[in-house]
Amino acid sequence: MLPPDRKAELAAAAKELDERQTELRARQKDRKNKLAAEMDRKVTEASLEELEPRYAQFEASLKALRDVIAGLKHTLNENTAAKARVQEKQAAIEARKKECRRWETLHELIGSSDGKKYRNFAQGLTFDLMVGHANRQLQKLTDRYLLVRDEAQPLELNVVDNYQAGEIRSTKNLSGGESFLVSLALALGLSHMAGRNVRVDSLFLDEGFGTLDEEALDSALETLASLQQDGKLIGVISHVPALKERIGTQIEVTPRTGGRSRISGPGCRRLGAAEQAGEGES
Repeated sequence: MLPPDRKAELAAAAKELDERQTELRARQKDRKNKLAAEMDRKVTEASLEELEPRYAQFEASLKALRDVIAGLKHTLNENTAAKARVQEKQAAIEARKKECRRWETLHELIGSSDGKKYRNFAQGLTFDLMVGHANRQLQKLTDRYLLVRDEAQPLELNVVDNYQAGEIRSTKNLSGGESFLVSLALALGLSHMAGRNVRVDSLFLDEGFGTLDEEALDSALETLASLQQDGKLIGVISHVPALKERIGTQIEVTPRTGGRSRISGPGCRRLGAAEQAGEGES
């Protein structure tokens, strides 16, 4: 009695309901199987009424734990940010430490309220230069010694004894002849130092040659002769007879009565009466 369209519509609805019924039966069967499995586990014998309060309690505990976890995550994030800030500050601190170490080094070298360290530092630079010149001259005089600065007293000298396996000795322990050689080397080294306005072209040595043996005396005189060839004026004041034979140009000083003395040699002459009155007699 129904129109074909309506009949087809009802047939489609009936088919859909059948499929829905089949799906629900499958889900029901699945739930029954799961229920049976849970029942077989015998987790609890308590009833639903007994379990509901416990479930609510566990839900509250779970919520509290989630809140704690959220708080810990926030703390960890803050800690990570704090670590990053600490690393930045540590990098800045290391940069400051490096700068401080530089200033501390400068302070140890030249820093003091009275300026003494700086004076010693500046004098030490010139001292090193003089020691270098002196060692070059000392090598011409003897192969035994080299001059070095004292570590404890930077403006004092020690000697390296090459005959004693490089032992460092104080200059105070040198013999008279050795001290003279060292002093001569220092004087010659000083004569090689020059500034813009000052140059040492004259050198006078007073005594000391009497403490040298013949070989050391020859070395000393050869060194002085080489300096003279370089245009320097070298004067030697000595009573050593051997020097008279080796030094061509000499000025002799002869003692006289009344505390007076007489000089003779190249460039020396007797003053006239008028000149003596004006300048006196030595």
